[in-house]
Amino acid sequence: MKLAVRVAASLTLATTAAVSAFALSSTSATSIRNSDVLNSLPHLRDRGAQGQRRVPVFVKGHSALFAEAESGASAAVATRGGFVDSLKSIDIPLMVYFFLWYVGNYYYNISNKLALKAAGGSTGFPMTISSLQLGVGCIYALFLWAAPDARAKPKISLDDITKMLPVAFCAMGAHSASVFALSAGAVSFGQIVKSAEPAFAAVLSQFVYGKKVSKAKWFCLPIIIGGVILASVKELDFAVSALVSACIANIFAAFKGNENKKLMDTDGIKDRLGSVGNQFAVTTILAFLMSVPIFVAKEGAKWGQFVDIFKTNPVLSFNLIASGLYFYGYNELATMTLKKTGAVTQSVANTAKRVIVIVGVAIVLGESLDPIKLLGCSIGIGGVFLYSIIDSLLAKK
Repeated sequence: MKLAVRVAASLTLATTAAVSAFALSSTSATSIRNSDVLNSLPHLRDRGAQGQRRVPVFVKGHSALFAEAESGASAAVATRGGFVDSLKSIDIPLMVYFFLWYVGNYYYNISNKLALKAAGGSTGFPMTISSLQLGVGCIYALFLWAAPDARAKPKISLDDITKMLPVAFCAMGAHSASVFALSAGAVSFGQIVKSAEPAFAAVLSQFVYGKKVSKAKWFCLPIIIGGVILASVKELDFAVSALVSACIANIFAAFKGNENKKLMDTDGIKDRLGSVGNQFAVTTILAFLMSVPIFVAKEGAKWGQFVDIFKTNPVLSFNLIASGLYFYGYNELATMTLKKTGAVTQSVANTAKRVIVIVGVAIVLGESLDPIKLLGCSIGIGGVFLYSIIDSLLAKK
């Protein structure tokens, strides 16, 4: 069973990496040129050269795949066209992105928790593991830039990097605080507390960034907070440090969202970055560099001990590397997925993701699923979903 789980995790990791590297990189890496397709199908190319009519049978995103048909075969063409029309309504790449995003997030939470446990939990090396996870993502990002035809390098200036520092710092803070929260308590509990992020975002948007939050959204916040409190009442693995760390992660995440919006509204920087993937890569590299002095100051004296555990304990080494790749992969997939969808779809996707991670990880890791905890979880996440769509619902009335 353990071997099967490890093989499944490795295959999922490899698939996620492949999609992130090539399917999400650039138009040239994802589109199929007609000439390439016809060259690979000589019998179609030759028949086309004889003057027979070409009928488009599959159009998706960028390019068309053409097949040849006899001019008299009108019935077959009509049947094939109907089948193609039904295929057009299904965005298969988007479905794949959703699937890999969820799977990557799920496996990240499992591998992250296993690495933290193997290193001693909250009293071990949470900051070291957090920093090294970002470092693994940096190596992967650099590989994509170095690999032929994988991803074009960004053309940013020193001034652009300076403007990205606030986003990178908030990303580092959110990730580090989340890792510490998950090291101190149950993954399910940490995820429940993190689901209250909209409450923090509303306060910051209203009072720090001057962006008005509607009254309807404010009325949703007590539901979210109440659900989190209810879920915490009978939490068997409750720790104040986990609660505080998850709240700090929410604050950093709320700041990151607002700073990221400011960054993308800056003239020219979006074009110089070239893609959302490059933006995430540069942010990750800067976040890693910022995290190094913190982990050195906090856990640097125990670095030799950590290296010994890493060398002798395969649970730590495997899950540390895997969690770093999963973290990078699922975040980039989530960014690309949400970019292709609307606000309501985003809300549904994030809500479903929370439920899957909380319940699935709790089952795998043997964490408590007390009915009161599940009720609080349902109320809190339901409040988050309502918060996300309430303005749209009221606008339609």
